[in-house]
Amino acid sequence: MIKRSIEQELKTLVHEYPVITLLGPRQAGKTTLAKMVFPDYAYSNLEIPEVRERAIGDPKSYLSGFSGPVILDEIQRAPDLLSYIQAIVDEEEQCGRFILTGSHQLRVREAVSQSLAGRTAILNLLPLSIFELVAAGFEFDSFEEYAFRGFLPRIYARSLRPTTAYSNYYQTYVERDVRQLIHLKDVTLFEKLIKLMAGRAGQLVDYGSLANDVGVDSKTIKNWLSILEASFILFKLPAYFENIGKRVIKAPKYYFTDVGLLCFLLGIRKPEQIGRDPLVGAIFENLVVIECLKSRYNQGMLPDLYYFRDSNGNEVDVIFQNERSLDAIEIKSAATFSSGQLKGLRYFKKIAKTAGESYLVYNGDSHRLGDRIEAIHYKGVERIFSAPTQ
Repeated sequence: MIKRSIEQELKTLVHEYPVITLLGPRQAGKTTLAKMVFPDYAYSNLEIPEVRERAIGDPKSYLSGFSGPVILDEIQRAPDLLSYIQAIVDEEEQCGRFILTGSHQLRVREAVSQSLAGRTAILNLLPLSIFELVAAGFEFDSFEEYAFRGFLPRIYARSLRPTTAYSNYYQTYVERDVRQLIHLKDVTLFEKLIKLMAGRAGQLVDYGSLANDVGVDSKTIKNWLSILEASFILFKLPAYFENIGKRVIKAPKYYFTDVGLLCFLLGIRKPEQIGRDPLVGAIFENLVVIECLKSRYNQGMLPDLYYFRDSNGNEVDVIFQNERSLDAIEIKSAATFSSGQLKGLRYFKKIAKTAGESYLVYNGDSHRLGDRIEAIHYKGVERIFSAPTQ
C-alpha cells in the first residue's frame, strides 16, 4: 500500500475538528487512505443502494448505528445526513467523530457550508504524486513513462494496463457520473468538448471558440467546464493580475488532474508516442502543474496557484504566494538548459515588486543559477513547496 503525503495533515486535523471532509476524484484513494489511517473506525459506503436508501429514508436510525467514530463514504449521495451529523457533533463535542469522503466538490461544499460550517476541515486528495511513487519504489527514467501510466493508485496496486484502465475510468466515471450531473441528451457533444480540452490543455481558454467547435452556446460550455472542474477531472488555473498592470491577460487555463487520462484522450497508447507528439510540451506542463497542485493539497493548503501573461506574450507558467513574496515557476520539457528558458522569469522579476524565488522545472539536472533562480528536475517539484507558510 503506497503511503500518501497527505496522511500527516489528516492525522493532525482529526484532533482539531469533529468532522474531516476528504474530497477528490474517484479512484484517487480516499477510501483506502481513510481506512488505512483510521483502522478502528466503523465504515459505511453510501454508494451501496440499500445503505443509501436507509440513510436517506431514516437518517436518525442510520446514524444511531455508529456510536463511535465512523467513515461515511461518498457523502454527496446522501447530503441530508449532514444536518443530523451537525446535531451529533454539537452534542458530543468529540474531535474526529466523522470522516466524510466525496467525489463531487460542489455538491459536498454547498452542503457542508450550510450544515457543518466551522465544524469540519476539508482536504483534497488527488491521485498519486511522483514523490509518492518514487518513495514506494515506482521510479521511471522518463516523464513519458509517468505521463502514460498516469497516477491512479489502482494501476500500480494491481499492475493494470494504463490504456485499458483509463478507458474503463472514462466510461464508468466521466461518462456516467458527469453526464448525470449535466443531464445530457446528446452524448457526442460532451465527448467532443472533452477531446477538445485534451488538445488545448494548458492553453488560454476561449469559450466562444469552444462553443463554435462543439455546437452549443458559451453559457453551456462554461457550465460543462464547471462540472468537469467540480468533479476533479479538470483544474482551472486562473491568471494573476493584481498590481501588475492593465495589459495582463485574464482568461484562465485548464489542465487535466490526471495526465494519464489526458494521454488516453489524445490517443497515446505507448510512452514512446509522447516524445514524438506535437503536444509533448503541453503534456509535460500539465504533469508539472498538477504536481504543484498535489503538493499544495497534500499539506492541507488551498491551491492559490496562478499563471501570468501579458499582451506582449511575456509569460510565467505558475505563480504562488510564499509569505510576502511571489515565487514563480517556468516549465520546459527540454532536458538541456539554456539561458533563453529564463526569459519569462527574469521579466516577471522586473515588473513584480514582491517577486521572490524563481524556478525552472525541466527534464535536466537540478542546480542553482544565481539571482534567486534554481533549475529543478521535474521529479523534485515537491521540494519547492516543502516548507510552506500556513
